Amino acid sequence: MRAAAGQAARVRDTNQIGWYVYEGDHRLGRRWTLHTEYQWRRVYFIREAQQSLARLGGAFQLAPRVRVGGGYTSLITHPYGDYPTADTGVPFPEHRLYQDVQLSDTLGRCLTLEHRVRLEQRWQGQLAEGQGRAVRAWAYQNRIRYQLSATLPLQGQRLDNREWYLTGFDEVFLSFGRRVGSNVFNQNRVAGGVGYQFTNDFQVSVLYLNQITQHADPEPLTGLPVFEFNHGFRLNVNYNLPLVKKRR
Repeated sequence: MRAAAGQAARVRDTNQIGWYVYEGDHRLGRRWTLHTEYQWRRVYFIREAQQSLARLGGAFQLAPRVRVGGGYTSLITHPYGDYPTADTGVPFPEHRLYQDVQLSDTLGRCLTLEHRVRLEQRWQGQLAEGQGRAVRAWAYQNRIRYQLSATLPLQGQRLDNREWYLTGFDEVFLSFGRRVGSNVFNQNRVAGGVGYQFTNDFQVSVLYLNQITQHADPEPLTGLPVFEFNHGFRLNVNYNLPLVKKRR
């Protein structure tokens, strides 16, 4: 949907999205875990491609409520919406390294909170028009992310197997460094919904997702910044298959 807000001095692009997400934290030892993740992101809820994300990393339990980690992310972004981020008409790649710190806490007797700060080093492929997916250069950018997530059991003060829960998060993304210019704000995601825990290692949740994203480049004709206002849902499957047996 094309819309230009004169007073706001920006171009608005609205899309309906559906994100299908798998995540797993696999125990490697008393303190080490292996993280695996895949996200199949679609527009018009499922009809067309938006992005494909694969992530592999590791984490170390530094203290009972503190975990540090890092890893690698591969992302493919397809042309979508009225103002695609690339005008070549074909998907473009992105490679990332990341490092994060996660703090766990409780509010009251049953609300679990998690704070996550993540640093990302991003290399976005720049494609030449008419040459398919051939990358002519890589644009580097730094980004910092902060996420606050919450889980609330619905059948008691703690979440047990075969029980329902409420879940949600808010995450803000800020770009920084010499190559950013005035586009410090990158995006914000807010989501909330309901989940079901089959076992301690297997949960499924469905959340309403609202995403606001600012493009790195302005709209070519007007020079105005482009903001995406995307909304839809996120289907999450968490399966933490242990790779070693837990010590008793």
